[in-house]
Amino acid sequence: MPTHFYRPVDGHGLPHDPFNAIVAPRPIGWISSLTPDGVANLAPYSFFNAFNYVPPIIGFCSGGRKDSLANVEATGEFVWNLVTEPLAQAMNLSCSALPPNESEFTLAGLTPQACREVSVPRVAESPVAMECRLSQIIQLTSASGDAVNAWLVMGEVVGVHIDTSLLEDGIYQTARARPVVRGGGPGDYFTITPDAQFLMPRPQNWAQLHRQQG
Repeated sequence: MPTHFYRPVDGHGLPHDPFNAIVAPRPIGWISSLTPDGVANLAPYSFFNAFNYVPPIIGFCSGGRKDSLANVEATGEFVWNLVTEPLAQAMNLSCSALPPNESEFTLAGLTPQACREVSVPRVAESPVAMECRLSQIIQLTSASGDAVNAWLVMGEVVGVHIDTSLLEDGIYQTARARPVVRGGGPGDYFTITPDAQFLMPRPQNWAQLHRQQG
């Protein structure tokens, strides 16, 4: 099949960089943090994911030294808040560049809710939140070892809040929350809905799968 090939160092030659549209959709790292003076900060990060089960570790990448990075460095804590369809516009507002002494909670009309294990507040309107303590901050490097202006912030999850309406027989219902995920382009987002779900149980082992297919 014909392909469009490019070397990123030379540019992509397209109207918009396709990289973050190809690696998509991605969960949104809606990160709340506290300044050393106690001002609640809230910001969404496009590069975010879960990295480990035990202990549970999640992380977001800060392109440049932004307020969230500085706050986590200072306090050692942050909270991830789930962005759902009803909260999409509030999340978008929290992208606004504010001085460190002003809170995106106020700008977006959101309620800071006290957490149990960390001093950082969560978004009360969000149905899921994960309280985190800093485990690592890693400055990224290129393949040649050159430092990149980006920092991966990793946190161990020490507390989880789940709206009980999202639990059915004790099992979390991902699509019921209608989470918003990031696509590509200047502003593409998607919602995960129940009609997009399909089931594909894992085989017991590859040998069994091979026998079934053979």
